[in-house]
Amino acid sequence: MPVARGGNNAFCAGNSLSRFPPQASKLLPTLNREKVVAKAKSAKRKQAFSIRTPVALSVRLLGDFTHWQKALVPMRKEAGGLWHATVELAPGTHHYRFLVVGEWRDDPENTLRVPNPFGGENAVRKVA
Repeated sequence: MPVARGGNNAFCAGNSLSRFPPQASKLLPTLNREKVVAKAKSAKRKQAFSIRTPVALSVRLLGDFTHWQKALVPMRKEAGGLWHATVELAPGTHHYRFLVVGEWRDDPENTLRVPNPFGGENAVRKVA
């Protein structure tokens, strides 16, 4: 097995830790644990959106998470005219609205809103 030598930092090149000096192996469990914690904090979470509009032929979900126009989320019509979509969102605050047959609609179930630059309001969804 080849051995890399360099002063006091000799270590085995065949080892999976060969890029690191031997003392680094004590730190790796801590570094891996930090990566797992950071990944868990940034993990996306499923969020359900719905709006009742029985006569609509199409409903789309738009928001800052879809860049408002690039990736409209189609919603599925269920019994009683309830339209539903589930999307994965990163933790944080997200603004959204519904587009019902080409017309902007507020989320009647969400009272947390912020003004938008077009004179209307965007609903706000906070994801923990």
